Amino acid sequence: MIKLIFTLIFLFCLLGACFYLPGIVAEAPLKEALFYSKLDNDIVQCHLCPRNCVIPPGRRGFCGVRENRKGVLYTLSYAKLVSANPFDPIEKKPLFHFLPGQTTFSIATAGCNLKCKFCQNWEISQKLPEEVNYDYIEPARLIDEVRHSGRNILAYTYTEPTIFYEYMLDVAKLAKEVGIKNIMHSSGYINEEPLRQLAKYLDAANIDLKGFSEDYYAKLSEGTLEPVLRSLKILKEEGVHLEITNLVLPGFNDDEGTIIKMCLWIKENLGADTPLHFSRFQPMYKLLALNPTPVETLEKARKITLDCGLKYVYIGNVAGHSAENTYCPKCGKILIRRSGYIISEINIVEGRCKFCGEKIDGVWK
Repeated sequence: MIKLIFTLIFLFCLLGACFYLPGIVAEAPLKEALFYSKLDNDIVQCHLCPRNCVIPPGRRGFCGVRENRKGVLYTLSYAKLVSANPFDPIEKKPLFHFLPGQTTFSIATAGCNLKCKFCQNWEISQKLPEEVNYDYIEPARLIDEVRHSGRNILAYTYTEPTIFYEYMLDVAKLAKEVGIKNIMHSSGYINEEPLRQLAKYLDAANIDLKGFSEDYYAKLSEGTLEPVLRSLKILKEEGVHLEITNLVLPGFNDDEGTIIKMCLWIKENLGADTPLHFSRFQPMYKLLALNPTPVETLEKARKITLDCGLKYVYIGNVAGHSAENTYCPKCGKILIRRSGYIISEINIVEGRCKFCGEKIDGVWK
């Protein structure tokens, strides 16, 4: 019997060394969540994002990373990095008008508060913290790693930064103290109070404006449009450099009326010099049967947008396309020549077009 027990222990250890077993990772210290209220019977309500989840004891919110333990809401993703990339081009965010050519240190934890059927990072964004491998890295240690890498830009990206809000906020505060810039790629699905608090430490953000109707958000992302529009206006008000990405899905958000409506809203509420990136869809996650976006559709969307009065409109995920470049809205000459994430030419001097002197919105130094 004893021999059998030792044999089973040996086999368990052997298998444990070969396979990742969810839940086997050592428990990291718990971090109490911000932005929640306590209700009766140890029930809590989360106020981080527009879902405002009411969470009974022992349960989690929609995002799967905030858990009620005996009437206290904890974040389960704090400092649990599933990705840390010190060699990430800022153009990949994409940010085209913010320190072009720079390399960022990009991080993410598992989870998301949306359920996009087209998610390109679903292997980590649609997982619970205990379902993925992670490294536990406290904020101060992360800042040391960033400084050691030689980077001076920290990007919160890949999944949805809102769900690791407490970690992002703590890191961003430390980063700002030592001169490291903070940028975020987000869906913008966050409540006003936490966003305004975070915005004090943000230098730039690219927000995914996934569609421009409540029906689109409900069917494809299990979310709502209005909070995203509010977030865009808040970031603008707070002085954060802002760019927008719109993933164009064939047959869903590519009709001319929707594009015109979206672009006019951006122009009227955020300004004509807000960079807009039309991104090409590739079959992904739960939309594998949907064809890639025709390049002609993206070119048409760009023309419509320029005709509506937006000054800087880009096409992404189409290698080598001329709409990767930045053009002067006055003289039409190339200001920044790009090939993918590689920049070969910059013709912006002191924030102005080198050829005609037109002021070009962005952060260039």
